[in-house]
Amino acid sequence: MGEQAKIRLGISVGDLNGIGCEVALKTFEDSRMLDFCTPVLFASNKTISHQKRELSIDINFNGINEASKAIDGKVNVVNVWRESPKIEFGKPTEEGGRYAIKSLRAAVASLKEGAIDVLVTAPINKNNIQAEDFNFPGHTDYLAQELEGKSLMFMVADTLRVGLLTDHIAVKDVAQAITQKLVREKVSTMMQSLKMDFGIRRPKIALLGINPHSGDNGTIGQEDDKIVKPVITELFDKGHLVYGPYSADSFFGSNLYQNFDAILAAYHDQGLIPFKTLSFGKGVNFTAGLSKVRTSPDHGTAYEIAGQGKADESSFKEAVFTAIQIYRNRKEYIELTKNPLKKQKIRKSA
Repeated sequence: MGEQAKIRLGISVGDLNGIGCEVALKTFEDSRMLDFCTPVLFASNKTISHQKRELSIDINFNGINEASKAIDGKVNVVNVWRESPKIEFGKPTEEGGRYAIKSLRAAVASLKEGAIDVLVTAPINKNNIQAEDFNFPGHTDYLAQELEGKSLMFMVADTLRVGLLTDHIAVKDVAQAITQKLVREKVSTMMQSLKMDFGIRRPKIALLGINPHSGDNGTIGQEDDKIVKPVITELFDKGHLVYGPYSADSFFGSNLYQNFDAILAAYHDQGLIPFKTLSFGKGVNFTAGLSKVRTSPDHGTAYEIAGQGKADESSFKEAVFTAIQIYRNRKEYIELTKNPLKKQKIRKSA
């Protein structure tokens, strides 16, 4: 691709009956976006033509048979399938799930072989994607299997960054799933990502308590005292800036979150409710800890408005910019790690 080639940004189109194609096409309907990257959608000419026609989106695209043939300055569409899947906007169909997975598999294969540099995934439906050969609760778990590493669901919006100890599991299973080993692993993944992906030299991390009031010294559950606190003490004693566990109910309302580079929440809603309240429309879901960069918007398929042209592409556009910035940060971090003399020069000139 050459040293000066633009970042090739792959896009899996998600559920064809949702708003995935709409937000992706609207993002690149603004031709200025092509100055930042070369978009590569994994779908088909027929499918994208149908979507742009139904949604009245004015965009030209270049059909190709493999991602490596993508042309800079154009919206590229890889023909993953030749047939015309039935599109029923707003309906969670088996066919919609099947083609979402076809798009995702093709995009991940291209990412692994280096034909694209980063991946932005449009929303899928966690129910209709289930199949004999695809038994994952969502993108994150599949990507963790395909792109070696220990994954962390990391929601980011400017300086607000919220990671999850547990993600897509039932609330009744949360306490049992959290172990000292898991806390260590997730904090380590978060810390490395903050350094490598966000350029923060000495990250400061807050952990939220599992129980109300972090257990109130064992009165409302033992997990915080027996699992979370010992790990925080251990890491802090090793020189890491890790604090908590903080009572989750007041942590965000009191603006305490602003004192930290990232927050590690115990379970899905504990972290995502305050995150989306503070940043909806600007938030991005980033899968940290993997060998490649993947982001997605912070919303779902939005069946209720699919096919109506009403979808707001703001979060998808943020996911594009975030993927590009993380890719650049990571590349620079790796170069500096390999060449410490370069690091010294940068510090002297700063």
